[in-house]
Amino acid sequence: MRFIAPVVTLAAAVGTLCAAFPFAAAAQTWPAKPIRMLIPFPPGGTSDILARMIGPKLTEAWGPQVLVDNRVGAGGNIAMELTARAPADGYTMVLTDLGNLAITPSVYTKLPFDIIRDLTPVSMVSYSPHLLTVHPSVPVKTVKELIALARANPGKLNVPVGLGSAPHLAGLALEQRIGAKWVYVPTKGGQASVMTLATGEGDLMFMGMLQIMPHVNAGRLKLIAVSSEKREATLPNTPTVGETPGLQGFVTGSYQGVMGPGKLSPEIVNKMNAEVRRILALPDIKEKLASQGTTPLYMSPPEMGKWIASEKDRWASVIKISGFKIE
Repeated sequence: MRFIAPVVTLAAAVGTLCAAFPFAAAAQTWPAKPIRMLIPFPPGGTSDILARMIGPKLTEAWGPQVLVDNRVGAGGNIAMELTARAPADGYTMVLTDLGNLAITPSVYTKLPFDIIRDLTPVSMVSYSPHLLTVHPSVPVKTVKELIALARANPGKLNVPVGLGSAPHLAGLALEQRIGAKWVYVPTKGGQASVMTLATGEGDLMFMGMLQIMPHVNAGRLKLIAVSSEKREATLPNTPTVGETPGLQGFVTGSYQGVMGPGKLSPEIVNKMNAEVRRILALPDIKEKLASQGTTPLYMSPPEMGKWIASEKDRWASVIKISGFKIE
């Protein structure tokens, strides 16, 4: 009888350990099947372009295919809700504009998910400053001239945007800083906004560099300024918005990142985070990103969570002043 107790104790201990680390065991074999990478916006947008750069590299490293799945609608909330409701097994994730993610809670009066509770930060991917561009027919070459035109023509300049998106909020933030008003023309996303402006149905817009630079290079759009803190190395002759008197510190942009369902295991989160970090350091990926003015942006999952919370507070104040809401 004296020897039975230790045996039972050992068996119980082993059972406890197995119960305590089911996610660790799952992470060792993950991924064992294709991963669905949801994109909240139409093909051709920044999130879509990045997913199609990174996805094949993940497939190459792990074997199972990364399937890019564009789920458009409700300002990105359809894809976000699908991710939030998905099993927390690492086989459904979303690559999205995190500026938009931080904006959503203050814009929509009713959301079927909670940004913090129901989604897990996995990995930041990149930062791309917004470019402030105008249609070639708009008679301005500088931000100062654009401000003068807007003030002289209140409510007459059109800005094509996906309502509630980061480019939309960038426009609202500039409005508030310069004391002018323009009209927002709703579109279905970044690529649709760019095409609306390029065809002359809009006057100006903020948009990520990945999407807009091809149109600038082709002469379909006129570049006025960049919204980064400092001038971009690839655009040394283009001033920042903040260089304009009265607009010091004006910084916006497209921050892209990967999110997973809530309660996604730390082991899977860290495995994906490390692999994305490795991919972003690959020479061919760095070259592709740099050629379009996009900078790889690494953060640990906890750092990413803090950044989202900070951005959420920042844009909540802009939205409150604007009074903009989506029912």
